[in-house]
Amino acid sequence: MAGFVLEFEKPLVELERQISEMRQYAAAENFDLQSEIKKLEEKARRLSEQIYSSLTRWQRVQLARHPQRPYTLDYIERMMADFVELHGDRAFGDDPALVCGVGRLSSKALAEPKKVFIIGQQKGRDTKQKLHRNFGMPHPEGYRKALRVMKLAAKFRRPIICLVDTPGAYPGIGAEERGQAEAIARNLFEMSHLPVPIIIVIIGEGASGGALGIAIGDRVLMMENTWYSVISPEGCAAILWHDSTKAEQAAEAMKLTAGDLLQLGVIDDIIQEPLGGAHRNHEAAAQILQARLLQEIDALESIPADRLIAQRIEKYGKMGFFERT
Repeated sequence: MAGFVLEFEKPLVELERQISEMRQYAAAENFDLQSEIKKLEEKARRLSEQIYSSLTRWQRVQLARHPQRPYTLDYIERMMADFVELHGDRAFGDDPALVCGVGRLSSKALAEPKKVFIIGQQKGRDTKQKLHRNFGMPHPEGYRKALRVMKLAAKFRRPIICLVDTPGAYPGIGAEERGQAEAIARNLFEMSHLPVPIIIVIIGEGASGGALGIAIGDRVLMMENTWYSVISPEGCAAILWHDSTKAEQAAEAMKLTAGDLLQLGVIDDIIQEPLGGAHRNHEAAAQILQARLLQEIDALESIPADRLIAQRIEKYGKMGFFERT
């Protein structure tokens, strides 16, 4: 996908530009350049593997924030059929930063699509969309809308999928006045006891309570180039060193990548992205995510509800323990 390019991606993008120009020239002049093109394509593949297999933590944070990365609605469009969005918290209003709805998770391999409820934070592409979606930062009514939909899923005994991608819950005065902290805390409590499978996937940024407000589940998965932490690297740097420009240093210390969190036992597994990252191939990223979601749903649906809840509580109860020597 053309557009925004990160600094470490520039050598690859330049090589791909050369390949594209060579193809155009060969077509225009009727020259056979297939051999040369194949050599450059192989070089590009090796360079891509080299770049994306050795990313620093800060580079993965940059990829998680990439403006061309697929968002919740991009995944829904590619993974689900008959999606119906549900609006409003039935108390204050609707929050476009959180998309909630019901649909069928379809696949060619499935004779019967899986009926699921899906919830996800949604960012915007252009300025108008970013303002409408509040940059993916939910208000209290967003979390209350999400909880309303989760309880609807429990009523109809359908699995819940939560796609997390937010720089944090909205910190404005209005949000605090309407009970931002209470709304997030209520979700944590209620999600721990819902009698249906809950699958969490970090698809971009997973920052603070804004992410955690829809991230209590039976399976917590992270896409390969995402991050999940109690605070952003910039926020951490501002607190520790009074200098937000030291975000790269903070990211290395925070251990916020998928690999770090898998090792720490915070998440259950990593979903590999297409070579070069999800932002370079939305279709492939959606297919990979869809296959994994169907796999997890099949495994969780066979577990009785009471045992499912007990396992979920035990899962989170084990986190945070350490040994002193």
